[in-house]
Amino acid sequence: MTDMNLIVLDMAGTTVADDGLVERAFTAAAERLGEDPATMIDHVRATMGESKISVFRHLLGGDETRARQANLAFEEAYGALVAEGLIAPVPGAAAAIAELRGQGRTVVLTTGFARATQDAILDALGWRDLADLTLCPADAGGRGRPYPDMVLAAFLRTGAAADVRQTVVAGDTSYDMLSGVRAGAGIVAGVLTGAHDKAALTAHGATHVLGSVTGLPALIREYES
Repeated sequence: MTDMNLIVLDMAGTTVADDGLVERAFTAAAERLGEDPATMIDHVRATMGESKISVFRHLLGGDETRARQANLAFEEAYGALVAEGLIAPVPGAAAAIAELRGQGRTVVLTTGFARATQDAILDALGWRDLADLTLCPADAGGRGRPYPDMVLAAFLRTGAAADVRQTVVAGDTSYDMLSGVRAGAGIVAGVLTGAHDKAALTAHGATHVLGSVTGLPALIREYES
């Protein structure tokens, strides 16, 4: 039996209901820079979960100045949507996290957003103390998903697991799955409350696919038995 001691959870689409807010913020950012969002949206959807600055670098042909301008515009637009109260938890997500921590597991929340936006979401939901640790790409050297860096940063910072195979990664995007696989997590669970469907999640390495993160505590108990 392997004890799964470290649980690394994505935020938007996995524990936080997105309801199109990411796409709305991308549209606002593109329009502010005079770009046509219609030419960008397919790439945005395909790369959900990736660090947003990385997405803009690709979309803007590697122009670092414009990418940073676009990323700032995106973060401001998303922050404004959060401030309007257009953010909510995935039903049952907070209870699932509390259950996991009650079982003695360490829970880390991760995001592709900048720290300021992550903190705004946590504050809006009253989640500052919900998890043991929260991480954004800047906390892991600047590389977000699909790189394994945030998962490995959670592993190193918490010291919760003796082996990366005692780590559970859960998310709603293909890049969440790739990040978990590349980190060597024992469970890489896709959830169907966000951006990508079961076929995409499985194709990118999901070991399990759940309807919601609420199914994660039971999945882990079954895996350990």
